[in-house]
Amino acid sequence: MARRLRPVELDFATSAPVRLVFTAEVAAPPSAVHRSLAVELGSMPAWFAAVSSATPTADGAGRTVRLRGGIVFHETIMADEPDTRYAYRIDETNAPGVSAMLEDWNLSPAGSGTRVRWTMAVDGPGPCLLAMRLARPGVGKSFRDAMRSLDRRLTPARNPSPGTGR
Repeated sequence: MARRLRPVELDFATSAPVRLVFTAEVAAPPSAVHRSLAVELGSMPAWFAAVSSATPTADGAGRTVRLRGGIVFHETIMADEPDTRYAYRIDETNAPGVSAMLEDWNLSPAGSGTRVRWTMAVDGPGPCLLAMRLARPGVGKSFRDAMRSLDRRLTPARNPSPGTGR
């Protein structure tokens, strides 16, 4: 059953009791990465395997994201700075134990590509926070896999077709 979470502001990304922070570099420019995160929301399941669907709500001011396994997030977009930042607060979820949550994607140029830093900020009772800390390796793997998949999707020239001799 979905329940409302405590509303938080952007500074929660730096003050939450549990912060899972992951970074990766992709060959695509920040504009392409931002477009995949913020504009082409429906493409998210194609590159982030944990996501089964992602749809905009509230005329683009929010999102509903469904994860494989049945977790659903109803979110409010908190920051949408083209080529730089995309952040959202989870307002309602059926995820057990979570009392507040925010995700913050920061993009910065890295050579000819983009450095992506994803922060998942969470609050909840002790068992929830422990579970989030224990989930760090799996969440990190999911993020790294997603970034590799996004990189392949956005920079197909780096991944020639089999049999082309390259």
